[in-house]
Amino acid sequence: MKLDRFIRDIPDFPKPGIQFKDITPLLRDGGALAACADQLAERVVRRKIDAVAGIESRGFLFATAVALRLKKGLIPIRKPNKLPFRTHRVEYELEYGTDAIEIHQDAVLPGESILLVDDLLATGGTMSAACNLVRRSGGTIAGCLFVIELCFLKGRERLVDVPVDALLAY
Repeated sequence: MKLDRFIRDIPDFPKPGIQFKDITPLLRDGGALAACADQLAERVVRRKIDAVAGIESRGFLFATAVALRLKKGLIPIRKPNKLPFRTHRVEYELEYGTDAIEIHQDAVLPGESILLVDDLLATGGTMSAACNLVRRSGGTIAGCLFVIELCFLKGRERLVDVPVDALLAY
């Protein structure tokens, strides 16, 4: 199934000059959502993966679907102060300021191979930080998987040391 027809362009959101790629039509259509999950899982089915990590919040949706198809556990990577147990935290640079994400300290076992999933690859800052969290926890990166890649923002360049794959590229 061609998924690009389920991605809606929203001009000037969240600010003027931005062409937002809206995935809600994809999420709303059961057949498209199932096809998306299947296509994501097909991209990585032959890799050694011990668990799948999803990045808050839209990444949770796709990471869960991939984890179920691969019969692997799910690791949430969240914004600060959302996880109840001891965490590792990484701060990273945004265009205007900084942000942070966290993972439970016991989420990744030493040597485990973790697949990271998010809905969108833009500048790569969040995914790069997520990779750092997994490595800090003792894991290795099986790959970074996205539904959409905004190629003109060159996020892939920040992820040069890991396999990167996206279903749709703009």
